[in-house]
Amino acid sequence: MAAVGTEVAAGVGGVILFGSKAPTDLRAQLKALTGQALGGIAPMVMTDEEGGAVQRMANLVGSMPSARTMAATMTPSEVRQLARRVGTRMHDAGVTVDLAPVLDLDNGVGPNASDPDGTRSFSLNSTTATHYGLAFARGLLDAGVVPVVKHFPGLGQATANTDVAAAWTQPWSVLQKHGLLPFTAAVTAGMPAVMTTNARVPGLAPLPASLSWRATHQVLRRQLAFRGLVITDSLSAVAIQAAGFHIPAATVRALVVGADMVLFGAPAGQVADVTHRVVRAIVNAVDSGSLTRARLSGAVVHVLDAKDVSLCPS
Repeated sequence: MAAVGTEVAAGVGGVILFGSKAPTDLRAQLKALTGQALGGIAPMVMTDEEGGAVQRMANLVGSMPSARTMAATMTPSEVRQLARRVGTRMHDAGVTVDLAPVLDLDNGVGPNASDPDGTRSFSLNSTTATHYGLAFARGLLDAGVVPVVKHFPGLGQATANTDVAAAWTQPWSVLQKHGLLPFTAAVTAGMPAVMTTNARVPGLAPLPASLSWRATHQVLRRQLAFRGLVITDSLSAVAIQAAGFHIPAATVRALVVGADMVLFGAPAGQVADVTHRVVRAIVNAVDSGSLTRARLSGAVVHVLDAKDVSLCPS
C-alpha cells in the first residue's frame, strides 16, 4: 500500500489489489490509504474476484467456483446470492469495484497463455452466459460493489492472452451474432461499467479494442448507447506494446476514443514514475489539443458517477 499512498494523495482514480491472499488487516490498510485521498474523493478500490482460477481474496470473502462450474451446477438465482454474499464481504473489507463478471463466450481449457478465458467464461452459449453473467453482476450490485463486465466486445476464443502476446478475437461478423450479445444485454440492463479488451477485432479496427475509436466510441458509446464507465484492460499488456504504444501514449489514445479510466501495472518501485509519466502525457495532450477538455471532463464525470459522487451543490 505504501507504494501507492502518494499517488492516492495526488488524486489517482483507483487502485487494484492483486495476489492470491489478502492480508487480514486489509480493511484497516485500505481505510488508511483512502483517507489520504485528494479532496476527500476516495479512489476506487478494485480487484478481480471472479471465482475459480481468478480469486484474490478468497481467504477473507470465501471461495467461489469458476464461472463455468457455476453455470453447470447452480441456478442464476443461486449465483446472484453467492455474488451478493461474497460482494458484501468485499465491501466490508473496503473493496468497492469487482472487475467481473466475464461475459465472453468460451469453452476452452484455459485460462492460459493461448486461451485467456477458458473456465472464466460461463458458457459458449450467449443466452447462458448472459443469464449467469448478469446474475453475478446483480449480486455484486446488491452488495454495494460496482461490477465491471468484460472483455468488450468479446474476448472468447481469442488467439492468445493479451497479457503475454498480441491477440485477435473472433471476426467482427461473428461477434455481432454471438459474442457481442451478452454485452448488449448488459447495457440494456443498466450495468454501470464495461471493460474493453486489448485484443484486436478483425473486420472492425486494426488497433486493440481498448485503443479503437470504432470499438469504444462508435459501437459501445453510439451503437449500444452505453452511458456508464468504460475501463480499459491493463495497458501494461504485451498486446498494447505490440501495437506500438507505451503506457502514457496508450492512455491518451484510450481517453481520446472514449475510455474513462485506464488500468496499468508497474513494479512497486516504479508506480510513482509510471503514474507521473501518464499524468504528463494527459496534460500535454490537452495542451496540444489532441485530447479535448470536453472528452476529459466527460471521463471525469463518468468516474465520479460510478463513485456516486456529485460535484453539484445540494
